Amino acid sequence: MSSVLETRGLCKSFGALTVADNINFRLERGARHALIGPNGAGKTTFVNMLMGALAPTSGQILLGGEEVTRAPQSVRVRRGLGRTFQVTTLFRSLPVLDNVALGIAERSGVARRMWRSASSHKEVIEESQSLLAALGLADDAAVRVADLPYGKQRLVEIAIALGLKPKVLLLDEPAAGVPSHESEKILSNLERLPSDIAILIIEHDMDLVFRFARRITVLVQGAVLVEGAPEEIARDVRVHQVYLGEQHA
Repeated sequence: MSSVLETRGLCKSFGALTVADNINFRLERGARHALIGPNGAGKTTFVNMLMGALAPTSGQILLGGEEVTRAPQSVRVRRGLGRTFQVTTLFRSLPVLDNVALGIAERSGVARRMWRSASSHKEVIEESQSLLAALGLADDAAVRVADLPYGKQRLVEIAIALGLKPKVLLLDEPAAGVPSHESEKILSNLERLPSDIAILIIEHDMDLVFRFARRITVLVQGAVLVEGAPEEIARDVRVHQVYLGEQHA
């Protein structure tokens, strides 16, 4: 099966400090994959390189079989790579609907022609409402983002990313800062995302990781320690020594 996202020998160094060390990684179409590891393992650095926010020192990044190693972020987004962040990057003073509509308007090329709010365009508002309904946010469309519980804010960010019609969706700690009862809602919505989208989550919530992922990569000191099915990772002694042990201490 051909990969939708792949890295070959990806490295990143800052002087003598190596933060990504020969990372070979593949995501297949429809994958449900998690990237885990201790703090400072290089997970966010890796995602930043995938998105084009950080240039690798060496190695290759392929998206849909085409090399994008030096391509700008905008090109990667147009080719189907979407992302959320550890900390939400929403317009907190705007309603939920406008936040999602702005992303869709940018994707569809109508954003620069807008004299009114993004949600005043019929096609944009209909697609936005559909996404919000799919994520259980239909009743919150008119609510200011700042007035939403943090868990719902994370769902709004996922809705915006989905509005870009990604083939690959990178979720950087989607449950970070979210109370346990709200992280359950995030998990249930992730499980309902379109099956053809490849999803990579970077997450410290091991309950969410092991319930969601079909495959897990463990990153330690910028290098891949092991990759495998959740049950393989759960019983790997090395993973417990460097990471899972501290999660349950």
